[in-house]
Amino acid sequence: MLLIVGLGNPGTQYENTRHNIGFKVIDKLVDDFGARDVSKSSFQGKLFKTSNILFLKPSTFMNLSGNSVQIVKNFYKIELEDIIVIHDDIDLPFSALRFKNGGGHGGHNGLRSIDSMIGKEYTRVRMGVDKPSYKSQVADYVLANFSVEEEKKLAGWIAHTAYAVKELKSKTLNEVKSRYSLKSFES
Repeated sequence: MLLIVGLGNPGTQYENTRHNIGFKVIDKLVDDFGARDVSKSSFQGKLFKTSNILFLKPSTFMNLSGNSVQIVKNFYKIELEDIIVIHDDIDLPFSALRFKNGGGHGGHNGLRSIDSMIGKEYTRVRMGVDKPSYKSQVADYVLANFSVEEEKKLAGWIAHTAYAVKELKSKTLNEVKSRYSLKSFES
């Protein structure tokens, strides 16, 4: 069983923010796979399932994402190497896409929470959202909506990312990295 987690914050006010890009990819994957909702309040998130893949959108807010991931991981007895986390990354330019296994949290509170609950050796799908001019603006920046220019690339970039995540089921991380990593999405 594979667990694919998209990071974001619950609530309509966060729906189109940079921090919620992980949720947007999960929505696309759930739609593509026709996954069914198997959520329980104890999972602390929206959980969808196909025969061999789980899709999770934690509803704990970003800083506590690890709680939901750990609960679902333990409930379904999922190994760390079978967990993929999709998240925004301010250290990459907008619409860049990178893949890696393990590593640090880079100041991302959702990853920090997951690392503290289950460890670090899971696959990360890093979606670049660029960064603000000043470090003091990071929280407001990631919680702001995408710009009009960014919106033009969003659907194609999300579709590309969702396809790459699907490929992680049957291809190695290195194969997916070499084929689907992006410096910038060009439609």
